[in-house]
Amino acid sequence: MVSNEQRRRQLAREKYLRQQQRRETARHKSRQRNVVIAAVLAVVLAGGGAVAATGALSGNDKDKKKDDAAASATPSAAPTSKAPDPCAKEAKAVAGKKPKKLSWKKEPAVTIDKSASYTMKLETTCGDISVAMDAGKAPHTVNSFGFLASKGYFDHTKCHRLVNQGIYVLQCGDPQGTGAGGPGYTLPDENLKDASIKGGKYPAGTVAMANQYNPQTKQGRNTGGSQFFLVYKKSDLPPDYTPFGTVDKAGMKVLQKIANAGAAPPDQTMNTAPNASVVINKATVGKS
Repeated sequence: MVSNEQRRRQLAREKYLRQQQRRETARHKSRQRNVVIAAVLAVVLAGGGAVAATGALSGNDKDKKKDDAAASATPSAAPTSKAPDPCAKEAKAVAGKKPKKLSWKKEPAVTIDKSASYTMKLETTCGDISVAMDAGKAPHTVNSFGFLASKGYFDHTKCHRLVNQGIYVLQCGDPQGTGAGGPGYTLPDENLKDASIKGGKYPAGTVAMANQYNPQTKQGRNTGGSQFFLVYKKSDLPPDYTPFGTVDKAGMKVLQKIANAGAAPPDQTMNTAPNASVVINKATVGKS
């Protein structure tokens, strides 16, 4: 028969073990947070969706101790106070319009003129952003954007992610607005040796494809879809994301306005939505 003292000790030990388990779980989450936010934000999505990546940054031992000490705190990739929405008025005017639910089984045939330059115009609730695209360097990608834009695929879609720590990008192109959407087909990686991204630097103004590539496992090549990111400040990124365009001067001002409004705290999927209500009202692609 177990005495009261033995029972008390047993309960105390079980409580201690539970506390240790919670602390270890918190430390694991903290380390995972650092990898996701400060190293690689590469959430592999179901159904062939696409992902953006953040810069490859590493912390030191002192930072790790601080993280362990604050492991029970809610991780945050952005300020928790919500900045004013500079695009609220325009977003309210187009509220209720939803993107089309479109999907295709295979990539469209490449029909663009590879010797030509193309421009993608994004008419957003925060202002117009024009992207100069080089069909010769990224023919599959540019062709796909022309195809999707002609079908109205991007119309009324939200730009669902703003990263403002480690790297500096706005991610768009998902009709679901969650980071899990895609056109149903995937694109090959292109232009990864472009001189503009040598040394792991994506200059401000670069527009590149999101994908599911995992540099640790080296799996997920050729998984681009419809999601893309616009770099509003020079960002440290491995050359794994197809650079296919450059934002014009006026578009950079729009991007900066969006960035200045900040991002919301990360949700359960570690997505940090822009505080600005960025919606692509219409996307068009044509020869420059």
